[in-house]
Amino acid sequence: MSFARSGGELHVDGVALARIAAAVGTPAYVYSWPDIRCRYRQVGEALAGVRHRICYAVKANSNLSVLARLASLGSGFDIVSGGELERVLRAGGEPGRVVFSGVGKSAAEIGFAIKCGIDCFNVESVAELDRIIEQAQLLGLPARVGVRVNPDVDANTHPYIATGLKDSKFGVPPALARELYRRAAASPVLDVVGVACHIGSQIADVHPFRAALAELLELFDALEDDGLTLRHLDIGGGFGVSYRDETPFDLAALGKSLAAALAGRDVELLLEPGRFLVADAGVLLTRVEYLKLAPAPGYRNFAIVDAAMNDLIRPALYQAWHDVEAVAQTGAQAQRWNIVGPVCESGDFLALDRALAIEEGDLLAIKCAGAYGFAQSSNYNSRPRAAEVLVNDDGFAVARKRETVADLMHLEALV
Repeated sequence: MSFARSGGELHVDGVALARIAAAVGTPAYVYSWPDIRCRYRQVGEALAGVRHRICYAVKANSNLSVLARLASLGSGFDIVSGGELERVLRAGGEPGRVVFSGVGKSAAEIGFAIKCGIDCFNVESVAELDRIIEQAQLLGLPARVGVRVNPDVDANTHPYIATGLKDSKFGVPPALARELYRRAAASPVLDVVGVACHIGSQIADVHPFRAALAELLELFDALEDDGLTLRHLDIGGGFGVSYRDETPFDLAALGKSLAAALAGRDVELLLEPGRFLVADAGVLLTRVEYLKLAPAPGYRNFAIVDAAMNDLIRPALYQAWHDVEAVAQTGAQAQRWNIVGPVCESGDFLALDRALAIEEGDLLAIKCAGAYGFAQSSNYNSRPRAAEVLVNDDGFAVARKRETVADLMHLEALV
């Protein structure tokens, strides 16, 4: 484990979190690069029996230093916006190893991606296919495409992150996908290269992946009957992580299942892990500003910290659980606390009803915060966003400076 106690104090890869907080302040996101690297290699090892490409899902954590280090390992990237493509390029990622998903790609984003030479657009509607053809014709450049299939597979996850059911906005049904492939194959500006799906996030076992892959393979074979040979199958990501007591996702079982299903097929498998690589590698460091004790029975104890829902919205948005630990052990008596922030909303909480021995001024670590933490943060209540710190084998460095109030207003004008 990258996060462990030494001398009663929480460390990351041997570096004291208190030392990081003293250097950069709080709130701050702290990421362990050794942990991310280890997870990346675990995925590769589990898929060793399959010709594959890992395309990291940039939306989970788009810090440039994280992207650059993943690129150095040979990672491809799954993007959902032109901004994410720009980040991949600035981090040294290869555009030829990028797949572009998402239901609302603008004409400008499509044109930019075509000019960059990305590997594949995952097309999610008839209208999008028409727009890609139009942009490729305008630019006089070819575009590589696949279709994102909605296989109507239940991933058994939170409804906000279930993306493979027929009432989801994502992808198209297999029957319509076949028609889209015919239209794409008839276009002289398109190169049809793959088929894709992504059924959701925080998936606990391999069965939904097996079901989705069966749908893709059925379409894959039907397209071959139509005379169209694809070079890759993209099954997305969504491998679950353990925030509380979830069973760890069985990568080895997934690898064996995929190898069996693809045996004898000359096709590259694409996977798009995001959360699985970075979630457990990160913590949000925050300091206790005030302890507000319950004045009478029936009231709550509140630990008011300097991080808030604008820094980590997952508890308010998804009712998500994040473990909370005091960075240093103190002589305080353990009590039940609601961990809340300064934002003017009753929904501004990071954790509820936690047993902690804490005092004012103590540092807390909100754990498993490396995915969808900073990436979903905002400036609500005109709060500058937190710093990001990357811990490497030889120490730590600020990977993104803390914003200032001046940063928040530099694009505004008094009119």
